[in-house]
Amino acid sequence: MSSETRLAFAHPSERAAATASQSALDRISVRDHTVEVEIGAFQAERGVTQRICFNIVVEVQPLSGPIDDDVDRILSYDKVTEAIDAELSVERLALLETLAERVAERILFEPQAMRVFVRIEKLDRGPGALGVEIVRARDGAPPAEIASEGAPHPEIVFLSNQAIASPYLMGWLDQLLGMGRPVILCVGPSDVAAPQVAHPMAQRRIDLLAIEQNAWVLAARDSRCVVVETRTELDWAMKNGQTCVWVPSKIVLDSVDTPSAQPRDAVALAAWFAATFDAEEMLVFGAPLPAQASVPLRAIAVQSEQI
Repeated sequence: MSSETRLAFAHPSERAAATASQSALDRISVRDHTVEVEIGAFQAERGVTQRICFNIVVEVQPLSGPIDDDVDRILSYDKVTEAIDAELSVERLALLETLAERVAERILFEPQAMRVFVRIEKLDRGPGALGVEIVRARDGAPPAEIASEGAPHPEIVFLSNQAIASPYLMGWLDQLLGMGRPVILCVGPSDVAAPQVAHPMAQRRIDLLAIEQNAWVLAARDSRCVVVETRTELDWAMKNGQTCVWVPSKIVLDSVDTPSAQPRDAVALAAWFAATFDAEEMLVFGAPLPAQASVPLRAIAVQSEQI
């Protein structure tokens, strides 16, 4: 077996040693760190958990002075496992490649980390382990402390079907945009009943798709409304002044913290979504307010032209 082939299947620590540069770097490793999560692109992988195994090696800049047996002076193993836990808690992911990239990026934010090897394997998808391995290095000097950008605080608005059809719709949008904040519009299903099936997961999908159909109805009413489904699209749209219409399927189905509100309880579901932005309130046009909601709600009558 050639050395290249052997190294391709060797532990990341061996690959790190074989590809080390002239400047000496220390290494820390986490081996066979196994967690059970829901992950995967296939339908069979939704609604179930599976074991994934992490093997990670981090090359670190040696300390210039004595360690003094002080854990605060070194890159702790906990930083590696915390990077894994943090990325798994953000959202449900389809690809191991995405997870590996995010874990590597988070580790490289640590001032001492210079290069990282990340191997992730699925243990329950077949008779062997299926996985991905990446190598990422810092480009240049260690980064300065990351400046926290002020996250956008959008105006979250729920529009009933009566509000969508209202002749005042464009005027309301003018007023909302005049507030100077990004606007995200949420809707429920149309008044046409969605198909009903006995399987709960299938019914949930159908109900979410019914909301998506109605989002396109709203988008057709005003060209300023752009239908979006991912958090990345939402963040970009808000930074670029677009008025978004949220379709919930992807964010709801990929959420680690699955909302208790069902798609048929559209206002409560929209309030759950608003809470993910730490919204101070959500405006509700022409729909009854639920008994409980994740954020304060303010009802707006659709008979009035003014908000």
